[in-house]
Amino acid sequence: MITLAWSLVILLFVVGMIGAVYPVLPGVLAIYAAYFIYGWLISFEPFGWVFWTTQTLIVIIIMVADYAVSAMGVKKFGGSKAAVIGSTIGLIIGPFVIPAFGLIIGPFLGAVIGEIIIGTNWKKAISAGVGSVVGFFASSAVKIVLQLAMIILFIIWVL
Repeated sequence: MITLAWSLVILLFVVGMIGAVYPVLPGVLAIYAAYFIYGWLISFEPFGWVFWTTQTLIVIIIMVADYAVSAMGVKKFGGSKAAVIGSTIGLIIGPFVIPAFGLIIGPFLGAVIGEIIIGTNWKKAISAGVGSVVGFFASSAVKIVLQLAMIILFIIWVL
């Protein structure tokens, strides 16, 4: 049972880390779910209120920061709300339409199309597209660091 539990925990950690850059996967929620798998199959004993409070706060921060950092990238480069929405749609659809490069091209095109729809000139639309890519990379970096912190805290608590 312990081997199964650790296998599932590690699998969820891997899915979570891949989800930090691939938005279709549950990311941070997979890592959070790993704690419950560990608890149900091994023991909840190592986890006290400090562990759950810390991990839950990190989850909330990641979820808020994911949208906020991406949106800040678009806004910093002169994009409007239409660019933010287009970038988000492109981030979700892009990997399916263009598997190898959709994570970068999707948000870029989404932001550009969002700006063009509201009548923005090409130069400003392209700038918003660049901002969406910068925001995506910044958001991914924040998620990777915080999700690694979650995993490290789990290991510290369990060992």
